Amino acid sequence: MDQKLVFVYGSLKRGYRLHDFLSTSRFVGTAATEKRYRLYDCGEYPGLVEVSMDGVSVTGEIYEMVPEMLEVLDDLEGVESGLYRRVHIHLQAPFDQRRVEGYLYEQSIEGLADCGDQWPSV
Repeated sequence: MDQKLVFVYGSLKRGYRLHDFLSTSRFVGTAATEKRYRLYDCGEYPGLVEVSMDGVSVTGEIYEMVPEMLEVLDDLEGVESGLYRRVHIHLQAPFDQRRVEGYLYEQSIEGLADCGDQWPSV
């Protein structure tokens, strides 16, 4: 069975409210994106946005999961309604040569606080 790698950076991380959705997935490790993203505080969850300038390296976690779990996460993340879009996430080593997907925020970031490199911001 093909396993998929997924980068999570918000409420799906260990210790946060939606982490139980990953109970059947294997934690692979922590990771950092290339400096081409910004992270915004949407209240109960963050939104990752790809930017052309002034990107930061966002930290998160990598999970290995069965493809069917991606369908569950797509529903959870509101992919069909246009809240998020699942895409390839560009990561730093040691994950830079791996196909890792994650969720980009598709709504307006106007008025949202910038989280820096992690959510919640510290």
